[in-house]
Amino acid sequence: MRKTRIPGRVLTILAFVFLYMPIVVLVVYSFNSGKSRSIWTGFTLDWYKQLLSNRMILNSLWITLLVSVIAALVATVAGTFSAVGLFNLKKRVRAVLLGINQIPVINADIITGVSMMILFVSARSVLGFKLGFGTLLIAHITFNIPYVILSVMPKLYQLDNNLFEAAQDLGATWIQAFYKVILPEIRPGIVNGLLIAFTMSIDDFVISYFTAGNSTQTLSMTIYAMTRRRISPEINAISTLMFAVVLTLLLVVNVRQMRESAKRLP
Repeated sequence: MRKTRIPGRVLTILAFVFLYMPIVVLVVYSFNSGKSRSIWTGFTLDWYKQLLSNRMILNSLWITLLVSVIAALVATVAGTFSAVGLFNLKKRVRAVLLGINQIPVINADIITGVSMMILFVSARSVLGFKLGFGTLLIAHITFNIPYVILSVMPKLYQLDNNLFEAAQDLGATWIQAFYKVILPEIRPGIVNGLLIAFTMSIDDFVISYFTAGNSTQTLSMTIYAMTRRRISPEINAISTLMFAVVLTLLLVVNVRQMRESAKRLP
């Protein structure tokens, strides 16, 4: 048994090293006093200080955060009500629609981005809008909704089917029954969906690249444009901060899921 376990552990360690070593190098050299990406010349926080005075990066960061927050909130509301609606459908119809909901999740981002860009360009003559902040926000809301649905549905499956009707029998309207009985029960799934939607939105590049147009740039698009020229160490600094934010959100989601699983155990 030990002989079979050791190679598996070694491969696992090598896989994690292969995945996270570039991120470790990026974080380390964000504190490098020199501009070299291969020679360590000393510790400094100057690149983080210069980052705070870089208007282009800060504007892109503001757009990224604004889009991510709005898209996550709207997608959470739309995804929650969509999940409730799907849950109340017949089993066969629900299975078909849930299968359709999986398509944007497993679909390649470039296909989603190009298809949405074509849709927006085609609708330009009819609706009269151009690619920009509005189309970027619509795109982010669209690809976030399926993740929220997938987060809320398991909580709906755990509910007692008679809970909603029992609340109405006791005098509650359907709105009161939903907000006072159903919503507290599915709240962990809603919060997880919100965090996942925000993480997916703040981390997106491909879909944003095709739907933002020339007037709007997210942080990932700005970093990509900067890499075409000489890479500034400020990119390492902002990338480190973004990685810390995303890592924190993912840890929060995983801790919440672990606590919920522990509560369900006898």
